[in-house]
Amino acid sequence: MAYRVLGRSGPAQPRRARRLLFAFTLSLSCSALCYSLLCCCAAPGPGRLLAAPRCPRRPAAPGPKLLPKSRPCAPPGPPPSAPRPPAANHSGAPKPGAKRLPQALIVGVKKGGTRAVLEFIRVHPDVRALGTEPHFFDRNYGRGLDWYRSLMPRTLESQITLEKTPSYFVTQEAPRRIFNMSRDTKLIVVVRDPVTRAISDYTQTLSKKPDLPAFEGLSFRNRSLGQVDASWNAIRIGLYALHLQGWLRYFPLAQIHFVSGERLITDPAGEMGRVQDFLGIRRLITDQHFYFNKTKGFPCLKKPASSLLPRCLGKSKGRTHVQIDPDVIEQLRDFYRPHNIKFYEAVGRDFRWE
Repeated sequence: MAYRVLGRSGPAQPRRARRLLFAFTLSLSCSALCYSLLCCCAAPGPGRLLAAPRCPRRPAAPGPKLLPKSRPCAPPGPPPSAPRPPAANHSGAPKPGAKRLPQALIVGVKKGGTRAVLEFIRVHPDVRALGTEPHFFDRNYGRGLDWYRSLMPRTLESQITLEKTPSYFVTQEAPRRIFNMSRDTKLIVVVRDPVTRAISDYTQTLSKKPDLPAFEGLSFRNRSLGQVDASWNAIRIGLYALHLQGWLRYFPLAQIHFVSGERLITDPAGEMGRVQDFLGIRRLITDQHFYFNKTKGFPCLKKPASSLLPRCLGKSKGRTHVQIDPDVIEQLRDFYRPHNIKFYEAVGRDFRWE
């Protein structure tokens, strides 16, 4: 009997230990499973008790699903589209204003002083202007108005959007195309003595094409007979009265403002004051904004508070003109004189190009 008791009591302790270990492991496994189920089903963040009622998921593709989820109840129909966020700048804040089609255009003329007018008027807080020439109404019209609008700077409702392309004035299709965009568009034309303008035009082209023929040879079909070649672009642009006829078919004269290129040099504040009046904005650009640059022979904007240097036009502006035979100049003045008189009569202003 003693032998049997001793034989049974020997392995009792290992069996009891194994049972306790099994029970402990099973308890840990159940706790982990319950914790996982709670984490999956619980809604993130506070306010779980106030969450929206849950609805079962729509039938999904066949396949085993161990833990089907639920979702908030929603009315039937397509989900509402999320609102498109406004455009943001580099700091992440929404950009002010919107891109709009221009309400005013500087349409001409080449080498008349259009860049100066653009740079001067951009100082005004009520004007936002495109710095480059888009050439929409002469070269890029096929791209459409949406493309044209995308080029414009953002403006507020109280600001005017403006762009400059001098070749519009001599483009036959430009008046009709601009009218179709908006019949209320305000037009600015910077004009200059057509003889001086032609020489300036030639000087600029010569700087890019040194092998260009002489000015005299391009200006005349027969100089001895005084026959001027009006087909040469430098001469043709100066026929202002001829080009103006196409614009007056679509726009009244009151919607076209003419800036004197000569007075823009001698009295920039006065000419820009009239431009501001024409655009219907306050006269904020005054004599205090200009100083005369003797090197360029042209007025420049004084240094703004945010800049270390004054704002002057680029190196291509104010360059010295090539020397032209005075007899050639006189012949060209005789050619332009009747055209100038017609232009004075049409616009009601004598520019005194004599």
